[in-house]
Amino acid sequence: MTQSALDLVIAALERIREKSDHEPRASRTALARLQAADLVTVSVVTTAALSDCLSPTARHLQAAGNKADLLAAVRERVGACTRCAHLACSRTQTVFGVGNPNADLMFIGEAPGADEDQQGEPFVGRAGQLLTRILKAMNFAREDVYIANILKCRPDVPAGSFGNRPPTPAEMQTCRPYLVEQIEIIQPTVLVALGAVAVEGLLGTRATMRELRGRWHIYNSIPLMITYHPAYLLRNQAPSEKRKVWEDMLQVLERLDRPISERQRNYFL
Repeated sequence: MTQSALDLVIAALERIREKSDHEPRASRTALARLQAADLVTVSVVTTAALSDCLSPTARHLQAAGNKADLLAAVRERVGACTRCAHLACSRTQTVFGVGNPNADLMFIGEAPGADEDQQGEPFVGRAGQLLTRILKAMNFAREDVYIANILKCRPDVPAGSFGNRPPTPAEMQTCRPYLVEQIEIIQPTVLVALGAVAVEGLLGTRATMRELRGRWHIYNSIPLMITYHPAYLLRNQAPSEKRKVWEDMLQVLERLDRPISERQRNYFL
């Protein structure tokens, strides 16, 4: 289609918007037919211009649907991944991620534990239960945010041994591209890295939590808050440590422009 004809289409849509009480709408099927007929170029600019004709609700649903489909495709590749042969052999299943594909807030942990390996979902053990309580205190449900790990497989441990081991730098480097894809698809407003291992896997930075937490960092233009892993709080029950995590979460709420009650400001985990 010539540029002049495209201008006519856009002008017609603008007239509809001016004369109607409702925003003009275009389904993805209609857009696909237009593209197939060469009525619309495949440039990002043109696609964005037509997307502007959708109502805010339609744009939100379209974006959420696209994100879910894109995440599903990555999940399928993760489920078949054997890049770390030793982990592929020892895992029960991969642990991809869970939550709202259109989330404003995304949490990143280090690796699945035994409970996560069995259930296929991140943060479902004792540390995960504490994270859920933190989210509830922030007035979030787990379904409102997105939760993922640096590693998608549980790090293997010797037969008969208990507990978990941290992922190695090589394992994190191998698995990191999957997390990068998740972040690029979800495009959260704020990221939260839980623990020093998650920070190393995401940023390649090694430092103590005392040096890292409590202030804003940046990952690919996304504000990143670093705080203690919930498992640390299970080991260290000191009120001062719990308060540090909550102060970090108050900063997250402020960055998200979420209302903060007086009760929340005085809250201790």
